[in-house]
Amino acid sequence: MEKRNYTHVQVLLPAIKAMLAEGKSQREVAEYYGFHDKQVVKRLLERERRKERKLETGILPRPKGRPRKDAAPRNIVAEQAYEIQRLQMENKLLRDFLQFTGRK
Repeated sequence: MEKRNYTHVQVLLPAIKAMLAEGKSQREVAEYYGFHDKQVVKRLLERERRKERKLETGILPRPKGRPRKDAAPRNIVAEQAYEIQRLQMENKLLRDFLQFTGRK
């Protein structure tokens, strides 16, 4: 049984596109890089065309899988500004309440 070798074909995409632009066939490109058959190149190009169509229609690519707990980018300045605004509103509400009850 032959051991399978994985190749990151996404990294080779610019070179594969250049070879295809030169006029080489998908089969020749696959043989050049030592892929099992031309389906590797064919599916890579299909995935790229699908991504391009989605970008043209305005659909943004989303990361796969469940996001990490700490992976969410936090805007600390915006969070602090929101907290300050909330506290100021709370203080104003309490002052108005005390003034309405006649305690101050």
